[in-house]
Amino acid sequence: MTHRPSVLTSMAALLILGGCSETGNKAPVSHDVQLISDLYGDGGVSAFYRPQTAIPSMPGQLIQQEDMDPTKLPKGTSRGIRILYSSTNGLGKGGPVAVSGQILLPQGKMPANGWPVVAWEHGTTGIADVCAPSWRGYSSRDKAYLSRWLSEGFAVIASDYQGLGTPGPHPYLLYRPEGYSVLDGLRASLSGLPGQIRNWIVLVGQSQGSGAALGTAWLAPSYAPDLKIHGVVATGLVTGFAPSPTAKHSPIPEVYTDATKMDSAFAMLRVEGSDQSLHPETDSQAVMTDVGRKMSEIARHACLHNLFDKADEMKVQSDALFNDKLSSFETGHDTAFTIPDARINFPVFAGTGLADGEAGVNGQYNAVAAMCDAGTHVLWQRYPGVTHNGAVNVSLKDSVPYVKSLLAGRTPPQNCSAITVPGPVEKPLPNIPWNN
Repeated sequence: MTHRPSVLTSMAALLILGGCSETGNKAPVSHDVQLISDLYGDGGVSAFYRPQTAIPSMPGQLIQQEDMDPTKLPKGTSRGIRILYSSTNGLGKGGPVAVSGQILLPQGKMPANGWPVVAWEHGTTGIADVCAPSWRGYSSRDKAYLSRWLSEGFAVIASDYQGLGTPGPHPYLLYRPEGYSVLDGLRASLSGLPGQIRNWIVLVGQSQGSGAALGTAWLAPSYAPDLKIHGVVATGLVTGFAPSPTAKHSPIPEVYTDATKMDSAFAMLRVEGSDQSLHPETDSQAVMTDVGRKMSEIARHACLHNLFDKADEMKVQSDALFNDKLSSFETGHDTAFTIPDARINFPVFAGTGLADGEAGVNGQYNAVAAMCDAGTHVLWQRYPGVTHNGAVNVSLKDSVPYVKSLLAGRTPPQNCSAITVPGPVEKPLPNIPWNN
């Protein structure tokens, strides 16, 4: 997720609170680009992203892999591998789905028992297939962030999430499709690189990926008990938990919760991604005005910055994008977004920039308060003058030692007893990389 002043109001929008296994043979690097469909933003990527055989019924099976262009990978990567694997459809409809992602291996001497793993859960890129990180690459901010983890001796396994890169809608910000995608990507990677990566995992996510990481952690004990997850790192929190009877929550403005009041670009992602996924029988453009359909075409065919540019060009408010059918199209959204229980079975590091005008700061406090109230072991670090973007790399000074303590078998600190409601969003400090 990149900077959009006062808008992640739109993403925290959301702050409501026995199958046949494929062998995973290496596929040739493919450069033929497939056409984009009119619905779901499908296509525009290579044939690699379309399975050529039946998807295995068992989730977590590697379907195929190919080496990635080394010039486009984060510094410190010895090898990048694009993967396609089977996963459970997180929408609860139909059979298994194919999901894409990538594996980044560090440079240096591999430990005898393999590299420990950072499962990277990416922030918002868009809802079109061409926005999948394994296809389009990473921003300079994310390259720097992942390079640090690689330099610390961690392999990075990064799912694109269901429907991003692969056919079908991308269930944007819905924790179950994201969580299944990540857990099954870890399974496929462990089976595909035996001895090279270790079943020692920490879940790491930012913005959209922060909610994905927490959702993944919540699902893991029941869905993937075979995976040895040791902790969570989440920055720029965009998530919601079912209300706790005792946690004290600070109020969140409607611009975070109402698609007709949030930033128009993010409102479009919510309707084209989240709502369209929940209602595949209806073309989302049926709930849009003429101007909304124009923005929809951008969302389906391009990525986040293109959508920002179009929104700026059109100078349109989100309430002008949709007609009176929107409310029925949003049925089920809050349930699919909200994690049912704030009890996470693993230690959680949460990082919040106090100048985060995108996700806001009160919603992040609410998420931390809910986890603390539920008995989760949480360390919440706050960074004065740091934005949504800036917090990603600024937090490394705290999150790397936190994860290293987990790797050493130590219990990290927690500060639930000391958390307080933050004040107004601060002004960004100068001279901090990506602090825009």
